[in-house]
Amino acid sequence: MKRVVSVSLGSSKRDHKVETEILGQKFSIERRGTDGDMEKAIALIKELDGQVDAFGLGGTDLYVYAGNRRYVLRDALRIVSAAKHTPIVDGSGLKNTLERRVVSYLAENQGIQFKDKKILVVSAADRFGMAEALAATGASVVFGDLIFLLGLPIPIRSLATIGFIAAVLMPVVSRVPFAWLYPTGARQETIQPKHEKYYQEADIIAGDFHLIRRFLPDVLKGKTILTNTVTPSDVDLLRQRGIATLVTTTPELNGRSFGTNVMEGVLVALTGKKPDQIAVHEYIQLLDQMGWQPRVEQLN
Repeated sequence: MKRVVSVSLGSSKRDHKVETEILGQKFSIERRGTDGDMEKAIALIKELDGQVDAFGLGGTDLYVYAGNRRYVLRDALRIVSAAKHTPIVDGSGLKNTLERRVVSYLAENQGIQFKDKKILVVSAADRFGMAEALAATGASVVFGDLIFLLGLPIPIRSLATIGFIAAVLMPVVSRVPFAWLYPTGARQETIQPKHEKYYQEADIIAGDFHLIRRFLPDVLKGKTILTNTVTPSDVDLLRQRGIATLVTTTPELNGRSFGTNVMEGVLVALTGKKPDQIAVHEYIQLLDQMGWQPRVEQLN
């Protein structure tokens, strides 16, 4: 049996484990949160290194993208460096392949149209593949990187601007503690309604679920959420807030959708290759063989 373990800086309350079969291979897939404790995450990776087939890195990104540039986050690099034998991935490979395909899949197979819709992408740098695909549909897209990551009430309306801002800020931002930018540990359990204007103006709210949830308004009637990594309690929360449609880019496994880091870890384990040896077309080929499709659920 192949084993994939996602080591996350997120809350341990969201831990989950499933056994399943993928392309004829039996898998044990597990998510283990360290409640924001980076040293605990490093220790866990060292403990399991060489004993599992792939690690996923959750609750943080190793790489973020803007334009044609890739930026490395220093805190995540410390964690990744703890793995000496087992390959470790942060999901960025799938964010730039699978999540691009989600947009066309939804239009072609689910009747979800994006042209002329108003879309809020909470962070383009975190979900650049999705952001580019949505921008190409003719939708009116607001990128919330400055709002949701830095607390600056400045909406961005073009990917070119994202690239420019990233070139200026990322050399500094990539070195600050990741917890300054993104909710980790117990902070993932707290909702502080904020920035409601940007939520309410959008027909579709897209991007990382923890960033969406962090400032979620009390009422979002009729909206569509395009995201990842939701638990049954997250789904109940969205239903209570009035969300009409939930789309997750990764499929549901035993009641929840795992993060892109987990699914990328599964693909790495299937190939037996190092992540930097896997070409984009190989990811796509495996996804097609798996019969991949996003989860689409009508909530209200």
